[in-house]
Amino acid sequence: MNIHDLNELLLVCSLVLLVAVAAVRISSRSGLPSLLVYLGIGILMGQDGIGGIHFDNAELTQVIGYAALVVILAEGGLGTKWKEIRPALPAASALALVGVAVSVGVTATAAHFLVGLDWRQALIIGAVVSSTDAAAVFSVLRKIPLPARVTGTLEAESGFNDAPVVILVVSFSTAGPFEHWYVLVGEILLELAIGAAIGIAVGWLGAWGLRHVALPASGLYPIAVMAIAVASYAAGALAHGSGFLSVYLASMVLGNARLPHWPATRGFAEGLGWIAQIGMFVLLGLLVTPHELGDDILPALLIGLVLTMVARPMSVVLCLAPFRVPWQEQALMSWAGLRGAVPIILATIPMVNGVDGSRRIFNIVFVLVVVYTLVQGPTLPWLARTLHLRDGSQAAADLGIESAPLEQLRGHLLSVSIPRGSKMHGVEINELRLPAGAAVTLVVREGTSFVPLPTTALRRGDELLVVATDPVRDAAERRLRAVGRGGKLAGWLGTNEST
Repeated sequence: MNIHDLNELLLVCSLVLLVAVAAVRISSRSGLPSLLVYLGIGILMGQDGIGGIHFDNAELTQVIGYAALVVILAEGGLGTKWKEIRPALPAASALALVGVAVSVGVTATAAHFLVGLDWRQALIIGAVVSSTDAAAVFSVLRKIPLPARVTGTLEAESGFNDAPVVILVVSFSTAGPFEHWYVLVGEILLELAIGAAIGIAVGWLGAWGLRHVALPASGLYPIAVMAIAVASYAAGALAHGSGFLSVYLASMVLGNARLPHWPATRGFAEGLGWIAQIGMFVLLGLLVTPHELGDDILPALLIGLVLTMVARPMSVVLCLAPFRVPWQEQALMSWAGLRGAVPIILATIPMVNGVDGSRRIFNIVFVLVVVYTLVQGPTLPWLARTLHLRDGSQAAADLGIESAPLEQLRGHLLSVSIPRGSKMHGVEINELRLPAGAAVTLVVREGTSFVPLPTTALRRGDELLVVATDPVRDAAERRLRAVGRGGKLAGWLGTNEST
């Protein structure tokens, strides 16, 4: 490649990114998941589109897809709130394990008897489409004000179920007879346990290090956080565990550790997540050959119908029965099992392994994902309203707090933003009752900064600079958040200061 070719490549990539960014606006207004727009861009650039680019490298697509999934899972884990996901962990774990098994069995049976695929191909399709997609779930659910238990369960499920599904697809795509089912189950559980242990350990060690080592520039913190998340995936995979589960759990630990310069880190991770999604979906659109899809549309619709109307609801009902989840929430979770890039990427595994009929498997999965995402994504808000599951609570807005380490003072500078709806409005400085070693040193109000008096009343829109020493840093932040939720009487009213 010469300089001229490089310049052309950079121009094309820049234009694709700009079109993709503009497409987000369209998808947000229409309710369509953005993945469909990105797939469409890839198809238009492909050999059947106006771009005329011929691309059929399934192995390269798989490698890049895995890398993109690592970034997407890391971004999702960083944005997952532990207090919301903790009550949903048992139900999400059941859906990610037992639910996947039920879905694979039902979908594979339908693929074998209704479509006529042999059992190996049917099992591969059943496993591939049984994984809900983290990118699709995160992008759609976080726009809908659903109860915390519903969003927590669905987000945790999408973060957890990639791991067992990858193991199943690889096992079914490997040449030779299948292992006994109990051997396969044992292997899945062992890999999940290894991945979980490594992910939690790497996340905890990374958070501890970032909180105790002051880096010379704020821009280094986002890089360090993403490097730790990616390292957890690599460590989990090299230890023969689930790297996907490892990166998700490590990122979730980091995301709930209140690290320095957290808003900047969150924005950096979100930007990388968007780039990963755009690149992955465009590449998958390039890999597909539209003129070959005609014969596979009807099989895809049949398999997708069984998956959506039978397999998914059955797995939800069976897995959530012990938790006494209301039927309205079960109905929404049954419909919200969104598929996206993950099944399409997993469909490249049999192609790389040379499984007979692997190209047909890829085409069926591609059509299934596009059609049923087009149906399910836009109808989720309507279904939530119909089932009266939209969360209408008017809880006080949480504070935006950013921390910067002060190495020589062995302390931290907390930047606190008071949003609309915060109950800190009207509270005087001395009524904050910050612990000894923490103090409000500056208030910025309507573009003017001043040193506050003990009797200065805070207002919505104020920005505060709070200096706190290392021993009281966490206590000061907990107290600020508690006052933001409960006002000056937070301690006596029972407002939780531990989160």
